[in-house]
Amino acid sequence: MLLSGIQSCNTMGDLGKSIIFIGIVLVVIGILMTIAGKIPGVGKLPGDIFIKRENFSFYFPLTTCILLSIILTAIMHFFSKK
Repeated sequence: MLLSGIQSCNTMGDLGKSIIFIGIVLVVIGILMTIAGKIPGVGKLPGDIFIKRENFSFYFPLTTCILLSIILTAIMHFFSKK
């Protein structure tokens, strides 16, 4: 009976750590998004789709997404090597 209470407490501690980690990741993403707006060319690469009509605009940064995916994949591959 006592062991199940200890495991429950450990689970709550792990949940707390996970929530803190997710919060830190969100803050970092927010900072990067703020800085990325000031970097010239980001979001305006050839291949990014931008459609503007009279009362409608659609923007999809296709090339930017592919480039970010390649960069993040390389970074994750670098850190996952043992």
